[in-house]
Amino acid sequence: MNHLIYIADPMCSWCYGFGPQLNALLDALPEAQLDIVMGGLRAYNTEVMDDARKATILTHWKHVEEASGLPFSTSGMARPGFIYDTEPACRAVVTARILGEDLPPRKILDVFHAIQHAFYAEGRDVTNLQVLAEVGATALADAYGQSSLAAQPPAPIDSTGFLQTLSAASTISETRQDFAQTQQWGIQGFPALVLKHDATLHLVSSGFTKTAVLMERIQAITHAAL
Repeated sequence: MNHLIYIADPMCSWCYGFGPQLNALLDALPEAQLDIVMGGLRAYNTEVMDDARKATILTHWKHVEEASGLPFSTSGMARPGFIYDTEPACRAVVTARILGEDLPPRKILDVFHAIQHAFYAEGRDVTNLQVLAEVGATALADAYGQSSLAAQPPAPIDSTGFLQTLSAASTISETRQDFAQTQQWGIQGFPALVLKHDATLHLVSSGFTKTAVLMERIQAITHAAL
């Protein structure tokens, strides 16, 4: 069975663009084990984004839009005083991972994608914990509703409960551990996809990569070990 590790950040535009490619890969490999690790693209950033920096990032977003065909809204970043701190959004995914511990990892990936959609397509401020709690709780409740393996969550899922776990010191610590693991692995860019095969980690891709190429690389790695 393939064991994939996805290292990404919800506020990384190329990770957003990569979503359909990763979903297609997982559809083609339904037996694959999936771990999701937060990368911390701009975690703990405290600088207000100036107009020049916004213009540069919007140029990147345009490239992602052209490559992926996904919708983009600029309103999320257009707010006065916007600080591009990706730690809260990463922590929201970790929160979903904690609250949805009995869900298949693919369902936690759905929460990850919901946070991305809120920021990139809807222009919502996912540096705001209340917004993250609303988006995360809705997506996690949907994940439970759609899962045949976990029909009922261990406790009712609402934005208040999600926010409580999101704000917990243990969740902050677990998110930091994800960032440290990413650094320990030497991951330089997001999205990154790693295949764990015969107890060895193999980098399948770093950056936006088409599904067909991902399949070819995974097959090459597994066949080389035979």
